[in-house]
Amino acid sequence: MNLVSTTPRLVVDVDVLQANIERAAESARTRGLALRPHVKTHKSPDLARLQLAAGASGLTVATIGEAEVFAAAGFDDLFIAYPLWTDDAAVARLQRLAAQVRLAIGCDSVQSVAELPSGVAELMIELDSGHHRSGIAAGTAGELAARLLASGQVVRGVFTFPGHSYAPGAAAEVAVDEASALLDAADGLRSAGVPDPLLSGGSTPSLAFADDRLSEYRPGVYVFNDAQQWELGTCTPEQIALTCHARVVSRHADRVVLDAGSKVLGADRALYATGAGRLLDDPDARIVQLSEHHAVVTAPVLPALGSIVRVVPNHVCNAVNLADRLHLVDPDGSRAGSWVVAARGRNS
Repeated sequence: MNLVSTTPRLVVDVDVLQANIERAAESARTRGLALRPHVKTHKSPDLARLQLAAGASGLTVATIGEAEVFAAAGFDDLFIAYPLWTDDAAVARLQRLAAQVRLAIGCDSVQSVAELPSGVAELMIELDSGHHRSGIAAGTAGELAARLLASGQVVRGVFTFPGHSYAPGAAAEVAVDEASALLDAADGLRSAGVPDPLLSGGSTPSLAFADDRLSEYRPGVYVFNDAQQWELGTCTPEQIALTCHARVVSRHADRVVLDAGSKVLGADRALYATGAGRLLDDPDARIVQLSEHHAVVTAPVLPALGSIVRVVPNHVCNAVNLADRLHLVDPDGSRAGSWVVAARGRNS
């Protein structure tokens, strides 16, 4: 592997990336699911084009700002998977988007879309399938759909994020929760007057267990994978496509310090995580302390002072949002240019 000499930088192994994209696309195809990847992970139109080339049906985004970036780059089928509050400013932006793309947005109340003119966007009702974040109980989805339809809105279907799949050993059971909620809600939507509701699920850990009765899946992290997926067993080290190339700037008897801190790697650390990040080429190494510009690493064999190591961030989505560019390497280790993180910081 050709290491990037200017550190710290986020580096993508293009060969591993392409294999991840094709593996997820094939997994969805074998279940008869459309794949609508969540691009908040990479925020890159260049990478999204690879996903569509592999068969993705459209894209999922988290914010209106992300939708604007991808619409401007030519993507014409976008789902903002978030319960937006449609005030005057949001409505004006959504109307501009609707003139460019086929648009759907999330909602979990009538009030949140009360100011949205009918016909601007199709609505996807968010369900809580066990993650207990936003979303409503599946059994109440039909009632909400009926109220939205009565107000003149178009209801496309229901969606959920099975975020409780981010726990050791939970993915298979969580996929059952996800399917149960979506299928239950579908009956309510049909009774309310939505004859063929779209059933949209998705997380990277639960992708392998997705129910083939659903319509589409929206994983995001799978394109790169990260230390969380490694520890959950969702991916192997060989399937990690993005690392931070960082340099050892200080060395001691029991630790080394890298020049990549939380302002490069992100600060996420799940309860099950065994460190604040890992080293791809040393499975026993752990980041045991993370500051803004320092990562303290312990390992059975410490890397040499001045050497460059490949760090796997705990949560790749946060790391990417801190970077201006993703630097690429080809399978043979040669440099292959870079991609702009075009939707970086578009959090509203």
